[in-house]
Formats: sequence, C-alpha cells, structure tokens
Amino acid sequence: MLFAPDTEVALRTVVNLINTAANGTESLTSAAELHAFLDAEEFTGTREGTAAELASVKRLRSQLASLWTADEDAAAKTVNQLLTDARALPQLVKHDHWDWHLHATTPEAPLAERMGTEAAMALVDVIRSKEMDRLRVCAADDCDAVVLDLSRNRSKLYCDTGNCANRTHVAAYRARKASGAE
Repeated sequence: MLFAPDTEVALRTVVNLINTAANGTESLTSAAELHAFLDAEEFTGTREGTAAELASVKRLRSQLASLWTADEDAAAKTVNQLLTDARALPQLVKHDHWDWHLHATTPEAPLAERMGTEAAMALVDVIRSKEMDRLRVCAADDCDAVVLDLSRNRSKLYCDTGNCANRTHVAAYRARKASGAE
C-alpha cells in the first residue's frame, strides 16, 4: 500500500470524476447522472440535486484535472486554495461501513466543497510523498483520460475508461507483424 486506504479511495474518485469528461464525452449531463456517480463512488453527505450543484462539481472537475499535469508547486497552490475555500478543519471520523478516515468539512457542506476538500486532502499526501509522477494522462494516442498509478513498479500507463491498453498493444502487434519483425 502506497497511501492510506482513504487517500487511495479519494484519489480513485478524483480520477473517475475527471474521466467523466474524457475523450470529448460528457457523462455528467444531469443531476441524476451526478447522483448515480456519487452513489457508485459511495460519496456521503447531503446532496441538493440541482443544476447549480452539478455546475459546481463540473468546475471542480476542471480544477482537479489541471493537477494531473501541474508541477508540484502549482499543485500545492491549488490544493491549498481548495482547503482554504472550504475552511477545512480535518477530523478523524468513522461512519457507515468506513473505518477511521479524515473529513475536513461537515456532511452538510455543499457537495463540490466536500468533494474538493476530500480530493485536496488526498493530494496533500501525494505531494508530501513526492509522488506527483503517479498522476498521469493515458498513454494511448487517442485518449486524454487520466491515470492514477498505484502499482509498485510505477508501470501503469493506460486508463480504465475503455480498452486503451489492449487497443495499443494489438496495434503494435499488427505493426510488427506487417513489417515482418515477428
């Protein structure tokens, strides 16, 4: 395990949120789709279910997506801004089926604020651990989805949004076969 379990869960949620807009597709077009996303991610707390809430989550998504290509200093600045905006006050909590983990906002805080704070808290660990290189963009030429590499040998190159790894490997195999290299 590279990071604490709650940090890894939060980072995966960030990846999944960013990738709701990968490759020119938008999969958060309604409050209902946002609700389904939050359920799939097991995200707790209040939800308004409004267009304004959806818009604020999309703004947060753009902010978080910029971190995947940011340097450490820029990432730290964004993380600090997210925490400041939420007036974050980290506390250890235990609820539902989750064991002890950090929350830095109340369950009643606005959704985008809670999501941003959770992401920021997870990214604090990434930055402090000097692991920004684990935040990547998919290596497939035709994909702009983000990747979180939690592998021991830092070898994850492709996203989980489709079959980018398989497509790339098949194309390379076919190119080798066509050139007579195999």
